Amino acid sequence: MDKVLVEVYIPASEKSYDVFLPLDSKLYEVVYLLASTMAELTQGEFSANPDTVLCDRNTGQMLNINLTVEENGVMNGTKLMLV
Repeated sequence: MDKVLVEVYIPASEKSYDVFLPLDSKLYEVVYLLASTMAELTQGEFSANPDTVLCDRNTGQMLNINLTVEENGVMNGTKLMLV
């Protein structure tokens, strides 16, 4: 399974985490798992809900949850934001 290493920034906690994402996973699966994990890591500073989205940190553009990580153009070193 091919993976990419990305940086995920959580504005609620003002912290960033390095995360490996599988290229062939649909983004809705990734968002669900990231939201759950980040809620635990931030000890409640970030609260996951059904409206949680993953954005490109540089442009602020939301990623399409119906596409895979690779189809969204996510590569090694991509900076993302979970809001």
